[in-house]
Amino acid sequence: MSDTDVRMVFCRRFKKDLPGLSKIPFPGPKGQDVFDNISQQAWMDWLEHQTRIINEQQLNMMDMTSRKYLQEQMAKYFAGEAVDQAEGFVPPTTG
Repeated sequence: MSDTDVRMVFCRRFKKDLPGLSKIPFPGPKGQDVFDNISQQAWMDWLEHQTRIINEQQLNMMDMTSRKYLQEQMAKYFAGEAVDQAEGFVPPTTG
């Protein structure tokens, strides 16, 4: 696959074919699952949401409980289920 080829995936979050990630985002089976089933846009959206949760709840990423919580939130997010929101966050409006 050349640099100009776009790898397409059927995105679990958006339920349609979209450009996929260019590399596995983290090691292990969960990273491979994200690479195989999550679009680049859904991954970028998750990273923004994850950052808000970490900041709002002051999570310590050295703490296994915090990491497990984020993994659970990520699984729900990509499945299209309800996830915890940063309190007071208002998504930007376009237009």
